[in-house]
Amino acid sequence: MRIRNISSFVKVARLGSFRAAAALLHVSQPAISARVNALEEELGVMLFRRDKSGAQLTNKGAKLLVYAEKLLAISQEMKVVAGQQRQHPGSIKIGIADTLAHLWLSPLLQQWQQQYPQIAFELTSDVTPVLTQQLQQHQIDLSLMVAENGLNKALTCQTLCSYEQVWVGGKGLQNTDKCWSVAQLVKQPILSFPRNTTPWHYLQQLFKSHTQEVVIHTCSSVASLINLAEQGVGIALLPAVLVKARLAAGELSMIETDITPQPLEFCSSWRADEEETLPKLLADSAQQIMQQI
Repeated sequence: MRIRNISSFVKVARLGSFRAAAALLHVSQPAISARVNALEEELGVMLFRRDKSGAQLTNKGAKLLVYAEKLLAISQEMKVVAGQQRQHPGSIKIGIADTLAHLWLSPLLQQWQQQYPQIAFELTSDVTPVLTQQLQQHQIDLSLMVAENGLNKALTCQTLCSYEQVWVGGKGLQNTDKCWSVAQLVKQPILSFPRNTTPWHYLQQLFKSHTQEVVIHTCSSVASLINLAEQGVGIALLPAVLVKARLAAGELSMIETDITPQPLEFCSSWRADEEETLPKLLADSAQQIMQQI
């Protein structure tokens, strides 16, 4: 069973198209079809239903996809281990959302150093739209970022974690048990992440009937947003885990509202590139670490 055929099967399954898989792997569409056909003949099953709309996995194909991905992961691990014997260590460029950098960067990097001591990690922190663009333009190899709808099919996305969000402001901002309504929230300056990020879009939707009233100040730094809220510049909607200590210390006040903010979900993402082996392994490692703690 050839790894190349298994890889082609996985790419078609992820992209839903033989043509898209061929373009991604820089080979002809007939070549991709031949690889998948060879695998189907070897396994004795039909993996896809082909029609004008693309390629859909059969029931048997969906079950076998799980095993195919495991085989590719083992193959990738073998390549990385083999790479440890090279004279010159490699490097990988990783983008990480500021929230995750505050919460996870240290344990992640420590774990990765133990697993791949020969690899040099080049880290950058930015908002998700920028990280997605850098990933697509081959400026970074792996991104740990906020999960977004409609991610480019050329990118693979894997769930990392999810955090509840809370409204916070300077201490003493709320002295009663009364819940704030949306109309009351917009009377305060709002502190949020930059334009076109998922949190920013959420606030736009939340305040869509109050656009003439609301003032939203944006900043890409989590630390700055927390400090601004603490100093009474405005109120902010932030992951509860980020402000837990300051709430307990009385440095921030939590604002009760009559709405339940949506959780902020994070994912790892990398290019669905046959030659990229390490991003998938690092993403799996990150997922394991975040689930254990």
